[in-house]
Amino acid sequence: MNPIFLLDEQLPRWWRGAIIRLEPQLRVLSVGDPGAPRSGSADPEILVWCEENQCFLITNNRHSMPVHLADHIAGGRHVPGIFVENPKRSIREVAGMLALIDGAAFAREFEDQIRHLTRL
Repeated sequence: MNPIFLLDEQLPRWWRGAIIRLEPQLRVLSVGDPGAPRSGSADPEILVWCEENQCFLITNNRHSMPVHLADHIAGGRHVPGIFVENPKRSIREVAGMLALIDGAAFAREFEDQIRHLTRL
């Protein structure tokens, strides 16, 4: 499948490098990286970017993201998927879950959904 994963800026900044070291086949960006949404981008802007770039969003935003996604979909838009993660989880577990999604997910399997990485 080889999707891009975008790490929300509320997640630890060091996660990107650690995930790539553990799972080098993954394509991972962080908000604020070159080619990614700028730091401080509003969640609705990030969702548009994810849609336009066919990118999964990894976030820990459990509260407002469902509202933003509902608004995004109501506007006739879509996202490949949003995964909510707890930044206290082992980075090995996070990398492993992303590798599983990368290797085993069907096209559009998570479209317009928010899933918790602990409950795939």
